[in-house]
Amino acid sequence: MRANVAHYRMLDDAEQAELRAMIQVFLEEKQWEGCGGLELDDEIRVTIAAQACLMQLGLPHDYYRNVQTILVYPSTVVPPERRPGMFEIATAPLAAPVPLLGQAFLQGPVVLVWDAVLHGARHPEQGHNVVYHEFAHKLDMLDGAADGTPVIADRAQFAEWVEVCSYEFLRLRRLAEEGEKTFLDAYGATNEAEFFAVATEEFFDRPVALRKHAPDLYRVLSAYYRQDPAGRVTRA
Repeated sequence: MRANVAHYRMLDDAEQAELRAMIQVFLEEKQWEGCGGLELDDEIRVTIAAQACLMQLGLPHDYYRNVQTILVYPSTVVPPERRPGMFEIATAPLAAPVPLLGQAFLQGPVVLVWDAVLHGARHPEQGHNVVYHEFAHKLDMLDGAADGTPVIADRAQFAEWVEVCSYEFLRLRRLAEEGEKTFLDAYGATNEAEFFAVATEEFFDRPVALRKHAPDLYRVLSAYYRQDPAGRVTRA
């Protein structure tokens, strides 16, 4: 884990001990399936579990109660081409399947690609982490909807979340439409759910840069996750 998960090395001793304990529970509670010929081993399971549990280190440890199964493929997945249903009238060509590095289903499993998981875990400086992205979706879905707003009980915190995230989402969308270079991946402009997932990747992977480019966004994410990754980086 220390070799594969760069963020683990930034935790203090107490946080590392707590994370290891969380990982043990997570590994036992979830059903793991290797797909596409991948033979699951401890390295794969622990690397995924460590990153998923890191996100909940400051949250109540419900270990993603909406995640029962984790499907892991060896490399990029291309879903089968969708065919029109028996009673469906196709009024336009169906979109071609898009290669996937991960996917999270509202009432289903988390799908991950191992080579992308490992690369993201070892190279946080690139700001792309499929585990953070897909498990952010599952946190978002805990209230029954993928709308970019996870469960936030405090009314003042919720109001600030909506104000800041709406502003930053619309700003990202405008810049993306204008072809401007953006700090957050332009994929986050797809919708509010993808914005939260992309912002989460940056929050954990490149927190100092996120705090510089979007300090209000960093603040509300820090308040939600109850963590300060930028502080860990500067102390390391």
